Amino acid sequence: MESYQKAYLYKRIAVAKLYMDDHFCEKLDLVKIAETANFSKYHFFRLFKEIYGLTPLNYLTSKRIEESKKLLSGSLTIIEVAHQVGFDSPTSFSAVFKKHTRITPSHFKYTMTQEALQKGANPFLFVPGCFAQSRGWLKNSNIEEPV
Repeated sequence: MESYQKAYLYKRIAVAKLYMDDHFCEKLDLVKIAETANFSKYHFFRLFKEIYGLTPLNYLTSKRIEESKKLLSGSLTIIEVAHQVGFDSPTSFSAVFKKHTRITPSHFKYTMTQEALQKGANPFLFVPGCFAQSRGWLKNSNIEEPV
């Protein structure tokens, strides 16, 4: 009986997590998220942290940061990315991004742009050496130029 109850509770928490995954860019609060699982905000908070090891807010923030990394790798501006992932201002987005990644969004975007340029100029630098060597693209080392 107890394992059934746990599975039922976990399923309800998972429904709320999936809701967060689908609606991360919207204004979400703990009450609204907890309602999707039919829990009080206090009970939901405790169970979510127990199951996922993060508070719901920390999970939501991590989700937003991961999505912002994908968007920053493209052509969107930092302001556009901030709004698309659910931040009200680019300043708050930059502060949270830096707290989680230890670099600013502009530095991250610059790094991704430089990496894309390098991949275009010499794509063999980004192929694992063992793979390139098994295909006969390299003589003996993963740092040599392709044959």
